[in-house]
Amino acid sequence: MQTTEERAGEAADAEADRAESGEAAAGPPRLWPLLLLGAATVPGTVLYLVGRWMETPAMQAWRTVCLAVTIQALPFLLLGTALSGAINAFVPARVFTRVLPRHPALAVPVAGVAGAVLPGCECASVPVANSLIGRGVTPAAAFAFLLSAPAINPVVLTATAVAFPAQPAMVAARLLASLGTASVMGWLWLWLGRAEWLRPVMRHSGHQTGGSRWREFRAGFQQDFLHAGGFLVVGAMAAATFNVAVPRSLLDTFSGSPWLSVVFLAGLAIVLAVCSEADAFVAASLSGFSSVARLAFMVVGPMVDLKLIALQAGTFGRAFAVRFSAATVVVAVLSSVLVGGVLL
Repeated sequence: MQTTEERAGEAADAEADRAESGEAAAGPPRLWPLLLLGAATVPGTVLYLVGRWMETPAMQAWRTVCLAVTIQALPFLLLGTALSGAINAFVPARVFTRVLPRHPALAVPVAGVAGAVLPGCECASVPVANSLIGRGVTPAAAFAFLLSAPAINPVVLTATAVAFPAQPAMVAARLLASLGTASVMGWLWLWLGRAEWLRPVMRHSGHQTGGSRWREFRAGFQQDFLHAGGFLVVGAMAAATFNVAVPRSLLDTFSGSPWLSVVFLAGLAIVLAVCSEADAFVAASLSGFSSVARLAFMVVGPMVDLKLIALQAGTFGRAFAVRFSAATVVVAVLSSVLVGGVLL
């Protein structure tokens, strides 16, 4: 039998073993102060470095350009989306069928001119054109309206005049080049368009019988403003990045050549996808390029960009979107060069 002293010794040894195993499982206690110190200093260091980076001259210039483009364009974007929502809710679609001539070739320029007096963003023009086709309007006239409405409506032309106060001819050049592009594309569809390319998906646009027009106006306005406002912010950030980050030597490579500058800004308009109510301010910020190149940016952008290609493909089919967008870019660039070369 064990004595009292032996049992006490065994208990002490077991307690010591448990203490050692617990210490090994928990790890060295001296690491915890280091971990706490790192958790306290690393975020602060990162914030300090980011703050210093944001105060560099390049980032200050970036913030200035981004805020300037956004603040200048925001009132016109607000007005344009409000008018677009009002037209969608309060103007019946049958109005278009009554004012358009029955002959398709004559309906195309009339539909293009109608876009000059009926404001609407490019995102709303696609479902409106689809609704017009579904209600009997010839597709060529609907496509002319689709292209002209977001490009030459009063809000867009007023924004262009504000963005280019020293170039009043820029407003006339944008009006003529965009209207010419819309009309030519409508006539091209009459000449070369095929029914199998066009597969419209019927979607309702406008007032619904029994519904509240004011509720439809609010819903349309909120959706258009939030959607277009997001693209405005992205476009302003992209324009600021373009102005600050792109080396001047690269800009000189494109801006020094008349044709390269036009093609470059036309491609930039497709990628940036800036709302038509705001693109004039982005174009005005690209001061290193010629007036004709900036005109091409404003003519191509409201008619062909990445979001419009996606909307057209989902509404009319991929076969239509690919052919129609490619042809529109070519016609818009040529129209900008011709009109800009005369007026600018």
